[in-house]
Amino acid sequence: MSRQDDLEVALRLGDVADSITSRRFQARDLRTQEKLDRTPVTDADIAVETAVREALQFARPDDAFAGEETGGSVETGRTWMVDPIDGTKNFLRGVPVWATLIALLEDGRPTVGVISAPALHSRWWAAAEQGAWLRRGSADSAPGPLRVSGNTRLAEAYLSTTSTRTWDTFHSHEAYLRLVEACWEDRAFGDFLQHCMVAEGTLDIAAEPVVNPWDITAVQILVEEAGGVCTDLLGASPQGGTGALSANPQLHRLALKALSVAPDAFEHGA
Repeated sequence: MSRQDDLEVALRLGDVADSITSRRFQARDLRTQEKLDRTPVTDADIAVETAVREALQFARPDDAFAGEETGGSVETGRTWMVDPIDGTKNFLRGVPVWATLIALLEDGRPTVGVISAPALHSRWWAAAEQGAWLRRGSADSAPGPLRVSGNTRLAEAYLSTTSTRTWDTFHSHEAYLRLVEACWEDRAFGDFLQHCMVAEGTLDIAAEPVVNPWDITAVQILVEEAGGVCTDLLGASPQGGTGALSANPQLHRLALKALSVAPDAFEHGA
């Protein structure tokens, strides 16, 4: 099987997910439960992950599977990782910013990623050495290639995070404010969207202090194939759970310094 074959499988899985999420979004009978970590899960989350898992058992029966809701772990070799709805709180509140994230890892490294956001009429995808792409509009719309911003100065950078409150718990609120003050503007677009916007070049930096592997794997390959860098807040793999930082290579290096717990290494206004 080729990388293109795997990408086509991932795109078809995105169609499977969209058919469920689009139907359940804003449904009056949407059922919600609270998980042990107090985050919500809806019947749509479970339905999507179950459908994708079953489709992969047919399309890629020898591959491993890891999902946010039904479990599994990354194995040596090939593992498909799925976040059925990234942005579940948005989904259950009727906010259209949510997506299904599908990724293929080979020996722990993401090689294919699809981010499908039907309520935004947007789908992003990437495969190793095949670039990063965005299709907006209908399924017949032509996709366009993505490239990260060419900005190299923090003083001109547009920054986004997910929730400012999480910086106190998982990293350093002071460090995040140091980065905010060095940048031109900041927002909290949150979750998958901010990393996709980095890949598009509409945002310069996306930083969040805590992520799970299923939150970041698909967008990691997207950012990388768009010419950017996606790591944790220490510069290591973002799949380790110690946050995520996406930017072009130059801004990524500067943002890492700003977010360091040793601020003396950072030159303000770089």
